[in-house]
Amino acid sequence: MRSQPAYPLLDGPHRRWTAVLLACCTVLAAGLGVLFAHQSRVDGLDHVIDSWVVRSLSGHKSLLGWLAAPATLIPAGLTSLIMVAACLVTGRLKGAILAAAAVPTASALCDALIKPLVHRSDLAYPSGHVTSIFALTAMLTVLNVLPPQPLIRGKSRLLIPAAAGATAGGVAIAVIGLRWHFFTDTIGGAAVGTGTVCSLALLLDLPAVSRSLETPTGWLQRRPGPWLTQTRTCHLIRAARSRAPSGRSR
Repeated sequence: MRSQPAYPLLDGPHRRWTAVLLACCTVLAAGLGVLFAHQSRVDGLDHVIDSWVVRSLSGHKSLLGWLAAPATLIPAGLTSLIMVAACLVTGRLKGAILAAAAVPTASALCDALIKPLVHRSDLAYPSGHVTSIFALTAMLTVLNVLPPQPLIRGKSRLLIPAAAGATAGGVAIAVIGLRWHFFTDTIGGAAVGTGTVCSLALLLDLPAVSRSLETPTGWLQRRPGPWLTQTRTCHLIRAARSRAPSGRSR
């Protein structure tokens, strides 16, 4: 298989819209974080939505557990590994890097930086489950839908991100219904997960990063390894010996 790491993840128009979306996610996540920093009380919006969700889904704890499950380690990790393999098989090195980094990067940003910094109601903001599932959804959208090199052709490519988006909505509802998070925690998680993938895609498409990813392939093509040089030398010596005249007299 010949890798083609120069494939961009985004074309020009989608790159601009991705930058706009990243800015919106950053403002939203930071604004909510500042608003609810070091608070344990519930604001009016959270009270209205949370109480309605909890009341509507009371008695369905098992269902809520199933709805929240796709954001856990094994389902999210397995989906990411499948996308990594698909990108490597089709020669999309940038796509493989994005698939491998999306969920771990978003989760690390959420758990190691934002949660301790905001410290809302025992590290509730933002929701780690929602952050992970929205990072996964955004990654699937970039790799399967957006040009110039989507993994799936035709209208059927919309089914995967649509299903992932519906799953992400189910996870957000589940963590509210289980009283793990407030409504605004899920909004912050969606912003962090989506913004992380936007930033990774824009970073991987930078010219300097593209050149660095092309270097190994070009190096291997221009400079043969020691084993290949030695093999060619042996062939040249054998050919020279076969063409050399015999030293015996007849």
